[in-house]
Amino acid sequence: MKFTITDNDPGSRARTGMLDTAHGVVETPAFMPVGTRGAVKALSPRDLREVSSQIILCNTYHLYMRPGEELIRDLGGLHAFMGWDGPILTDSGGYQVLSLAAMRKITEEGVSFRSHLDGSSHFLTPEKVVGIQQALGVDVAMVLDECIPYPASREYVKASTDRTVRWARRSLEASRNPDCALFGIVQGGVLKDLREDCAARLADLPFDGYAAGGLGIGEGPALLAEMGAFTAARMPEDRPRYLMGLGKPEDLIHGVRSGYDLFDCVLPTRNARNGTLYTATGKLSIKNAAFARDPRPVDEGCPCYGCRHFSRAYLRHLYVAGEILAAYLNTLHNVCYYQRLMTELRGAVRDRSSLENVAGGIWDLPEPVA
Repeated sequence: MKFTITDNDPGSRARTGMLDTAHGVVETPAFMPVGTRGAVKALSPRDLREVSSQIILCNTYHLYMRPGEELIRDLGGLHAFMGWDGPILTDSGGYQVLSLAAMRKITEEGVSFRSHLDGSSHFLTPEKVVGIQQALGVDVAMVLDECIPYPASREYVKASTDRTVRWARRSLEASRNPDCALFGIVQGGVLKDLREDCAARLADLPFDGYAAGGLGIGEGPALLAEMGAFTAARMPEDRPRYLMGLGKPEDLIHGVRSGYDLFDCVLPTRNARNGTLYTATGKLSIKNAAFARDPRPVDEGCPCYGCRHFSRAYLRHLYVAGEILAAYLNTLHNVCYYQRLMTELRGAVRDRSSLENVAGGIWDLPEPVA
């Protein structure tokens, strides 16, 4: 993997770049639609390409649990298995260490847990997690870490962060595939000194990129924005920076302003299935009765298939009637909106225009962090 910075915004830390992987080049900053189990819900790879998606994210834990990395490897790797020929990044399963806390135990060696599918026992180590991702044949792999709960005591956060750094070293030693980039993950909760120390120790290790983890789990928008910007400023300048799991439009704009290059979140797809759509004037709930006779498209300026062919009235009808087509058209629209937002952000950096005015300036952005 090669990362080249192409432009810098003189008014912030924002930059554009080219992330060159074994399965193609990604223009950054970029948003990765989430295909947790090897599929972005309701969309095909063709749909993702049509709305200008460059790279997608899948989840190591879930693919390991079902159908298993060996089956996927034997069938030609994850790209062939899911019919996606572009770059793929896989999360390590560190978030599941948090979300499945009732079924797991963390030790220095790794994480033991019971499957959420059938209760069977499993044990993941940093080495095994890297091995799974490389067996999948992905372009970017993440180290195993613990997504620290919020709130947590300083003692807990320090112990967990120190272990994440030790796991990161073991992950590097286990990496065997030069075509699979490996990213370290900065933890430290909401304690600046611990985040700074973690970032410094990981920067001393030869990772291909760095991610900010453990944010967006209850600390509130102001602290989230502050810690995200603080962490980005302490990552190496010449490597891609990834803000994990945060995806409100305002998060993306502030994240780009703070110097991040990659983003992912389930928000656009999950909200689509719940009837919430993103438009040039803000969010719109398509299930509202006000749209029952509305002949307009969801968003006049949107090039997605749904906006080019169907009215708000029809989309509301599909949603209220429980038609599967509603999930498809709504998801296609939201992913299209997100990719258009990223295109606009890249253009704003290149043109030296204000990031605050991207997307019409409708999103409530946090204050810039020095």
